[in-house]
Amino acid sequence: DTKWRLGKTAKFVLEGQIPLEVCPTSNVHTGICDNVGDHPFDLLWQTGFNVSVNTDNRLMSDVTLSSEFDALVQAFDYGLDDLETMTTNAMKASFLDIDEIQAIIDDVITPGFAALR
Repeated sequence: DTKWRLGKTAKFVLEGQIPLEVCPTSNVHTGICDNVGDHPFDLLWQTGFNVSVNTDNRLMSDVTLSSEFDALVQAFDYGLDDLETMTTNAMKASFLDIDEIQAIIDDVITPGFAALR
């Protein structure tokens, strides 16, 4: 097992739950890692960072949010609860008014994931 020690900036980001918009497929395409399974997304997720899944440049990466979620599920065996939390994290990080954010979570995200269960 590798022991990780967070630096000052990483601790600040973790403790402040500053949102990290992560684009694994794009990161593979730009050489950050060899494949999604080698991406540090899961390390961030398991450590408790506030991460959300994003597509970066959809045209260049030929990726959709669904394909990005699928790649993460295949690599790290995430379940619907994980994906719902990641989606909610993304919504909470938006620049909408807090009431609009909560309405979308309550009226769209939560029922959408409930329908999948």
